[in-house]
Amino acid sequence: MTDHAAPIPASERIEVLDTIRGFALLGIFIMNMPAFNTSLFLGFDAAMWPHWWDRGTEMVRDVIFSGKFNSMFSMLFAIGFTIQLGRLQAREPERATRIYLRRLFWLFVFGLVHACVFWAGDVLHMYALLGLLLLLLHRLSDRAIVTLIVLCLLYPAIRGTIRIMTSTPEDIQAIVAVTQQAISADNAGFGHGNFLDTVRRSTAAMFILYTYPWQLGTFAAYVQFFTTVLLGLLLGRHRFFQNVTAHLPLVRRIQWWALGIGLICGSAFVIWRSVVANPMDASVWRILAGTGYIFGRVAIMIFYVATIVRAVCNESWRRRLAPITLTGRMPLTNYLLQTLIGVILFYHWGFGLWGKVGPALDLVLAVAIFFLIQVPLSRWWLSRFPRGPMEHLWRVLTYGRGALQATAGPTGEPAAYRDDRPRASSPN
Repeated sequence: MTDHAAPIPASERIEVLDTIRGFALLGIFIMNMPAFNTSLFLGFDAAMWPHWWDRGTEMVRDVIFSGKFNSMFSMLFAIGFTIQLGRLQAREPERATRIYLRRLFWLFVFGLVHACVFWAGDVLHMYALLGLLLLLLHRLSDRAIVTLIVLCLLYPAIRGTIRIMTSTPEDIQAIVAVTQQAISADNAGFGHGNFLDTVRRSTAAMFILYTYPWQLGTFAAYVQFFTTVLLGLLLGRHRFFQNVTAHLPLVRRIQWWALGIGLICGSAFVIWRSVVANPMDASVWRILAGTGYIFGRVAIMIFYVATIVRAVCNESWRRRLAPITLTGRMPLTNYLLQTLIGVILFYHWGFGLWGKVGPALDLVLAVAIFFLIQVPLSRWWLSRFPRGPMEHLWRVLTYGRGALQATAGPTGEPAAYRDDRPRASSPN
């Protein structure tokens, strides 16, 4: 046993997980792009974007993108948790929990800075907090975890029933007023303010989101992420992705069933939202639509994961997906880079496009930036360095420079960095 905990070598990476991360980054960017452009508190306002192509794009985003990719990312976070904690416990069992808590602490710091300085839609701090729950729950039985997943899936029905029984028109009016004030403040700060104005507004938006967690959906977002975090815990515990080819028959069976369930549930939600007069009103139909949305987001996510797994297990498709896999090797860097690009495009201190780009062009921009900037940049960076810059910083903060230097070879480069440059077409 060494005197210092060492970071996990890149040679131990699981390629299919990197490919899934790459697709998750693309989907998250597609969903986040409108939120860089308009207030987080706005939602979709058909009157603001009257063109059919914008309304159609929003409907497509709701059915096949909304919630699916951040759910995928939270599932991957939990899978990574089980792999990393397991390896730490095997190498340094007496220090494994402390090291992982340090890792979560710095992830929380990254997320808090990201949220308060640039964009309040950050999920990193949420993953860090959910990581603490994983540490508490990771020894639960499979049956207990499945029970928690079912309860999370039913949360919209439980919460909706409570709202019907307890909410009053005054409550709804109060939260509408808070939302409208937040939208106006966002438009002023991000649409007309300088950099310091946007920092103050981002911090204020975070404060509002956590001041009204039930009313503004912050708590619901945690529950939704926790659902797929628990699913990732199960998959990680049973080492599903370490020998994914053995599970291909199961993957094939669930792939199309998941798609069918997801499309039905997602379409039902979109239809409800298009015909309801006030989505804020508590009603039985709102409960059914909200529950359908949750089932749909998980089902479509499972379909995407199953499709990617099958593609990676096919050699020709594996080579075609290699560029996306590279982006998934530096997910923290690419996630934060997406925010940086988004705020530069839309905030007043950047190109000032706030409120001027509709959902259709948002979609085009997200796909173009991902494939024309992030994919080539990831390829260029990883041809020179073993991991992304933010991933390296996270490792240094977690393990310390001493731990990295302790594993260095004769060239002075840490052993975990030698001979592990990612190769797009080689197996892990």
